[in-house]
Amino acid sequence: MIFPRWQRILAPLLLSILLLITACGEAKQPSRWDNAQQQSIQQQGKVQPANPQSEQVGQAQAGVPERAPTGKPVEGSKFNKFFPKSSDGYNVVPAQEKTGFAEYKLNKDGKNVAMLSVNDIANNPSALNKYKTSNKTIAGYPAAVQGNGTSILVGGRYQVKVQSRDTSFTESDREAWLQKFNLKGIAEIK
Repeated sequence: MIFPRWQRILAPLLLSILLLITACGEAKQPSRWDNAQQQSIQQQGKVQPANPQSEQVGQAQAGVPERAPTGKPVEGSKFNKFFPKSSDGYNVVPAQEKTGFAEYKLNKDGKNVAMLSVNDIANNPSALNKYKTSNKTIAGYPAAVQGNGTSILVGGRYQVKVQSRDTSFTESDREAWLQKFNLKGIAEIK
């Protein structure tokens, strides 16, 4: 069968347009991880320092840089070797890892009692603010308490955090687990 020239051109052109529209037309739906990340960023902006009475203009905490780090955040896999090991009836289980972030679950008797995380604040520079006015330190690092979470700023760049998931896991437990991280190793990450 012989097609006129315009029909031979029209068929591939229409097919190309159809493929272009279907490939570019649908917007990516956010995953549950995208939603969780967005909520986490919003919550970090609402955090109070460990000692709100110490909020004075010009007062700075030792170990807290004046400005947040810039540049590309480190890979989350670099943090894994610095997490505490399972001990004393607690199991430390990897939960999530992405650029600038790694998170582990802390389980006891099969129940999740806390979350352990390391976060490169190059991903979220506003996280630095809570350490600037805090006069609390843990293991020599600036600390902040946020509801059921306690965190420290290591090396002026890395936020090491323990969040209670069970009422039996207290603030003193969180502070003890923060000190089980290899904090010197985290401070040396480049």
